[in-house]
Amino acid sequence: MSHLKEVFQYFSKLGFVAFGGPAAHVAMMEEDLVARKKWLSEQEFLDYMGATNLIPGPNSTEMTMHCGYHRAGVKGLFVAGMSFIIPAVLLTLAVAVFFEKFSEIAWVVPIINGIKAAVISFIAAAILKLGKKAVKSTTLFILGVIVAGLSFWGINEILCILGAGLIFMLTKQVIEKKSINSLAILPLFAFLKIPYSHLMLFLIFMKVGLVLFGSGYVLFAYLDGELIENAGWLTHPDLVEAIAIGQVTPGPVLSTATFVGYKVGGFPGALLATVGIFLPSFFYVWGLNKFVSKMQNSVWLKNFLMAVNVAAVAVMVVVTVKMAQSIIIDWKTAAICALSFFVYFYFKGINTLWIILGGALLGFILNFI
Repeated sequence: MSHLKEVFQYFSKLGFVAFGGPAAHVAMMEEDLVARKKWLSEQEFLDYMGATNLIPGPNSTEMTMHCGYHRAGVKGLFVAGMSFIIPAVLLTLAVAVFFEKFSEIAWVVPIINGIKAAVISFIAAAILKLGKKAVKSTTLFILGVIVAGLSFWGINEILCILGAGLIFMLTKQVIEKKSINSLAILPLFAFLKIPYSHLMLFLIFMKVGLVLFGSGYVLFAYLDGELIENAGWLTHPDLVEAIAIGQVTPGPVLSTATFVGYKVGGFPGALLATVGIFLPSFFYVWGLNKFVSKMQNSVWLKNFLMAVNVAAVAVMVVVTVKMAQSIIIDWKTAAICALSFFVYFYFKGINTLWIILGGALLGFILNFI
């Protein structure tokens, strides 16, 4: 069997069974590709993990690309990434079509409201977990508070996050008296506004794919700024629906771009949003795979990433508060949200799918009270 065929078969299967988020995806790949198949060594796998943290894009998806490249060259990179992404995209699209047809039916509405109220619990848990890892000093904490304030007052989320990264990186270099060798050119075109069109939808998602650092949950902070605050194409409840879909379908969390794209622009929108969000990752990995060790030793990148991670968490806090305000609309949704928090934090390690199903069931039951 050719290496390319092996890559296709493995990552196609993974795309259909990879529930549980990026950490679970990476754990599956480590077990299968390092321990069992011996495609790469433990150290090589760790090097690729470190590299995915230093570049924008979905970490677990970029890991599939690195592993595919390692096994079967450039063709392996593209085959691995597409094989992993496509199953999740197809499933997400099917769910999006279902939501579009049935979400306004009277008996379905309380079920969806229950799901939205339940989702807030594990968004908060993700923020807490990411915050503990990201806030490594008092300076970073203060930076996070400033970013949260700017985001609350309406400053674009992408500007907040990348601006924090650049300022912290440059400040650290000046304080530590490091010489400036080079500075990556930011994609300034990404901040330009153009009139509404399918092209604009594609460019928005490509912009997010170009600058998305951190957890898949950070995607929703970016989309809040781009599609809710700026364009006005979505509402916060729509965004929470997308988060829920990302939890009940396998594969990369960023496949929720398919759901959002369909909601905004039908089937063409789903295709354009999906291509836009994932396309940059293929080229990041293709271009940077050979420079993994140099990237990991870059003080510039490490300082930039530290600030970006803190800023992303700060923006997520603000977006979550806004979403909660639009979702907790009565005592029923408040009760579902509170109970979901209790269950999630009391029963450690519970699969988020059970939280979502519980929210749906409670939403349906409470509708009769």
